[in-house]
Amino acid sequence: MRHIMLAAALACGLAGAAAAQERFPELKLDQMTPEQRKVAEAIMAGPRGRMSGPFNAWLRSPEIADALQNVGAKVRYKSSIPPALNEFAILITAREWTSQYEWYAHHPLAMKAGLPPQVAAELAQGRKPEGMDADTALVWQFCTELHRNHVVSDATYAAARQRFGEQGVVDLIAVSGYYVTVSMTLNVAQVGLPPGVAPPLPELKK
Repeated sequence: MRHIMLAAALACGLAGAAAAQERFPELKLDQMTPEQRKVAEAIMAGPRGRMSGPFNAWLRSPEIADALQNVGAKVRYKSSIPPALNEFAILITAREWTSQYEWYAHHPLAMKAGLPPQVAAELAQGRKPEGMDADTALVWQFCTELHRNHVVSDATYAAARQRFGEQGVVDLIAVSGYYVTVSMTLNVAQVGLPPGVAPPLPELKK
């Protein structure tokens, strides 16, 4: 029964991502090695509940897939950063990498968590959103400096440490770094959007 449920979830999670020709063909249940199946089952049994996004590609390296999916569960579900701000950090990463699938997957989660729609809309256009509250503006500043400058200024670090604590600073770094890896995987694997879904992010001029 568990294998039947896994097969159904794999089909559900991966069927929507076939709009473009993906570079990693979908692994069917009967094509998986025992190591790959073990990781797939762990993902399905966790809070995500389905295979989607980068996981099909990651299964090609089962130990890496298992390590990454565990890190992902921690940065999404165990972060000290409030959910709306954590999802905002993920959207910032998606925008920096123009990761269409990542934005598609996390924009609804950010809205559900309480991120103002206008903030996400302006971020999608590559602009610093107007009207952010102090915490949202601080997350934007911290994550944007980190992605673009590869460091954060003393002032930004001090503000983030004062507001979120040292754990919060590390959690912001971790969620940003993890979703860079996700973005890299999605972009290299050419994971497509569901049929009929237009790319949510415009290409920005370099």
